[in-house]
Amino acid sequence: MSDVYAARRTRLREYCNAGGSAAALVSRPANVRYLAGAAPRGAVLLLGKTEDLLVCTGPTADRPGQERPDEALRVQALPGAGGGDPAVAAADLAAGQGADSLAVEEHHLTVARHRALGSVAPQLRLATLGSAVEQLRVVKDEEEISCLRIGAEIADHALGELLESILVGRTERHLALELERRLVDHGADGPAFPTSVATGPNAGRPGHRPTDRRVEEGDFLSVCLGATYRGYRCEIGRTFVIGTAPADWQIELYDLVFAAQRAGRESLVPGAACRDVDRAARQVLDSAGYTEGLTALTGHGVGLEIDEDPQLSPAAMGKLDACVPVTVEPGVHLPGRGGVRIDDTLVVRPEADGGPELLTITTKELLAL
Repeated sequence: MSDVYAARRTRLREYCNAGGSAAALVSRPANVRYLAGAAPRGAVLLLGKTEDLLVCTGPTADRPGQERPDEALRVQALPGAGGGDPAVAAADLAAGQGADSLAVEEHHLTVARHRALGSVAPQLRLATLGSAVEQLRVVKDEEEISCLRIGAEIADHALGELLESILVGRTERHLALELERRLVDHGADGPAFPTSVATGPNAGRPGHRPTDRRVEEGDFLSVCLGATYRGYRCEIGRTFVIGTAPADWQIELYDLVFAAQRAGRESLVPGAACRDVDRAARQVLDSAGYTEGLTALTGHGVGLEIDEDPQLSPAAMGKLDACVPVTVEPGVHLPGRGGVRIDDTLVVRPEADGGPELLTITTKELLAL
C-alpha cells in the first residue's frame, strides 16, 4: 500500500503545484487516511516542499496488529501531554522548509484555526485546497473496493442472523444494538453509521432513530445498517413484514419501491448522469402518485465516509465513472402506516464487466418473519 499512498500524494502535489502552492495541509480525517493510511485521531498531513510529514499528538498505534500509517512517511509527534495543534505545527514546519504558500482545506478548518495558521507562519500565503482530495477519492481502486465488499459481507451476515431470531416483542432500540454487536462479532471495525431499525408507523422513515416501540404482528420492519472495515463504509437497507402474510397494501407498496430501486440500479453505467440515475428511480414513484414526501436523493457515494460524492439527486451535476461505489436507496413512508425502504451498495462497472456489481446480497424478497 505504500506505493498506493505515494501515488495519491503525488497526484495531489501536482494539483497544488498547478495552483501555485508549494505545500499543502490536509486536516480532514478521511482525507488524511486516504493519503497517509491509518493515523491517530487529530493527525494532519503536510505535503511539504522538501518532505511529507504526518503530524500528530499521540502514538501511531496503540495495540499490536493495529493499522498504522504509511511506513514511507516520517511521523512528527508533538512533545508534551497537550501536544498543541498539529495543524499549526505543520504550518510552522512548512515555513521551515522554505515554502511561501500553503494550500489548506478551508471547508474543514475553523475560523480560529485558520487564523492560528496565519499567525504562526505569517510569511506563508494561505490558499484553498478546496475539495481536491474528496474528488480524488471518488473513483476507488480494487483494494478499496475489496474492503467495501468485505464490509458488505459482514453487514449481510449480521442482518441474516437477526432475521433468524424471534423479533415480536423486542424494541427497535434493542434490535439496533444487537445488529451493531453482530457487526463487530463478524469482524467489522464498528458500524458505518448509527443503525436504524423502524417498525410499524416508523418503517420506511428516512433517518429514523430507534425508539422503545416494540415489534408487533403485521408490522413493516425496515432496517438500515452498515459495516466499517479497514475504514471503508458500506450500507444496506431492507424491509420485511412481521409474523403474518403481508396485507395487499404492503405488497403493493413494496413492489413499487422495489421497481424504483431496480430502475436506479440498472441506470448505474459509466457515463450516466448522476441526476438521470435519480430520475430513473424517482419517476417510478412519481408516476404512482408518491411525489410528496420522497427523500431528497436516491443515493450517494460511499468509501472512507458513508456519505461521499457523487450525490444521486435531482440537482446533481456530473457523470458516473467506473469503479465508483454508490448506494441506491429509494423509499416511501406513509404517515401513520409505515413504509418501505430498499438500499443496496453497488460499484459502477461497464457492461463488458457484467454491469453494476452488487455488494449487498441479502434477499430483496418481501419476507414474512
